[in-house]
Amino acid sequence: MLYREFPASTIPRPISRPCLRTGIIRLSDYTSKGKWVLLFSHPADFTPVCTTEFVEFARHFPEFEKRTIQLLGNSVDSVYSHIAWVRNIEQHFKLKVPFPVIADLDQKIAVTYGMVHAEKSAAGGEDLEVTDWYFTRRNLKSAAD
Repeated sequence: MLYREFPASTIPRPISRPCLRTGIIRLSDYTSKGKWVLLFSHPADFTPVCTTEFVEFARHFPEFEKRTIQLLGNSVDSVYSHIAWVRNIEQHFKLKVPFPVIADLDQKIAVTYGMVHAEKSAAGGEDLEVTDWYFTRRNLKSAAD
């Protein structure tokens, strides 16, 4: 399966996080405006697979916008790491990464939305394997909205 819809039990939970491009972010900032949200996570900045994913999302960003889909990247790295990584992508691939990248240092989003792959993470010690994609429904509101 390429993606999953957000689990119904986790939708109402408002989570705010620091984010590259927007400052603090809440999922409801986008879903309440009638946009679909594609939240995708990756285990670390600067890895080849994650970089390839970001490059392709950036290349196809106008197509996502046409379909009112907001891309949101999520990583367990810091905003500072995201800044360096995105600059590296923009310099080497000559394209802009226009979507927000969430800094999920405490892994709250990854754990809340079931993005942690326990069997892969167990072998790696403290580092969690965090990879997944989720779509939200339009006009979705959290319990706090």
